[in-house]
Amino acid sequence: MSRKGGFTLVELIVVILVLGILSAIALPRIMDSRALASAVFYADVVGALRFAQKSAVGHRRLVCATFTATTVVLAIADSNPPVPPNACNKPLASPDGAAYQSKDGSVGVSGYPAGGVLYFQPVGTISSDGAGASVFSGSIAVAGQGAAIKIVWVTGYVE
Repeated sequence: MSRKGGFTLVELIVVILVLGILSAIALPRIMDSRALASAVFYADVVGALRFAQKSAVGHRRLVCATFTATTVVLAIADSNPPVPPNACNKPLASPDGAAYQSKDGSVGVSGYPAGGVLYFQPVGTISSDGAGASVFSGSIAVAGQGAAIKIVWVTGYVE
């Protein structure tokens, strides 16, 4: 008797079981776009804060990072000292020329100072008021990310 080519019933059941396990465990992790969106937004917020600090020092102007629950918007003062004193009255242009805004409607951010504004002083320090009297040192959390964004007021370091 000649044997016909093909798979045995046991081989087919094993393949179906392996595919079932992969679809139950691996696919939800791969397809979870919230984790990816959270990681991208985290990197975007870090980039925005670093850009704000470098712009403040480079332009010798006050730069404001205004936070809401899901956005960070950067603005710069027209003059040094700013008029009125705590005002960043002009949108800060990103390197591509558009107004700098980090936004993701599905990812939240928290830990920013009361009032929702971080002020990057022309000397490189970070404060929670435009005059630079109330320094801000702490961390800002992005939902879905284990590590918080650390901010050191005296050096303007953002990690």
